[in-house]
Amino acid sequence: MRFRKLKQKTKTKKREKVQVTYASYPDKIKALITDVFMIYAPILYFIAYIVMDGKDAFQSSQLAPLIAVMLYGLIYAILLSKFGQTPGKKAYDIEVVDDKTYKNLSFIRAFIRFVAFLFSATILFGLLTPLFRKDKKALHDILCNTVEISKKV
Repeated sequence: MRFRKLKQKTKTKKREKVQVTYASYPDKIKALITDVFMIYAPILYFIAYIVMDGKDAFQSSQLAPLIAVMLYGLIYAILLSKFGQTPGKKAYDIEVVDDKTYKNLSFIRAFIRFVAFLFSATILFGLLTPLFRKDKKALHDILCNTVEISKKV
C-alpha cells in the first residue's frame, strides 16, 4: 500500500469519545468503610492475636501498625491492579482506572496511589477535593492520574 493512502486512512480515523460516569462521593466513602472492615480489620486481628500476644502487645509495638498498613496496601494494590476493584468498590460498582485510557493500573501505580491516599487522608484536604471538582477526583487520584468510575448502568 502506498504511503499516501496509508496516511489518509490514519487521518480519517477519529478517536472514539468514551462516556464515563464518575463514582459518587458517598459511594466512595461506603466502599472505603467496607474495605476497612473486610481487609484491614482481619489483618489487625491476625497480627494482634495470632502473631503477637494480644492488643496490649500490639498497642505497645511501633512496628506492628506499620506492618499492618503496609500489608493492607499490598493487598489493596494487588486487587486494584488485577481486577480494578477491591471488595468494597465491587459492592458499590466502582472501578479505579487510568484517567486517559480507562484501563487497569499497574501494581506499582496502584501501590503509589495507596501511599498518596495515606498522604491525602493525613492532610484531610485531599479527601475533600472531590466535593469541589466535576470529575470527583481526590488528591491521590490527581497525583496518580487515576479516576474512580461507576460501572452502574
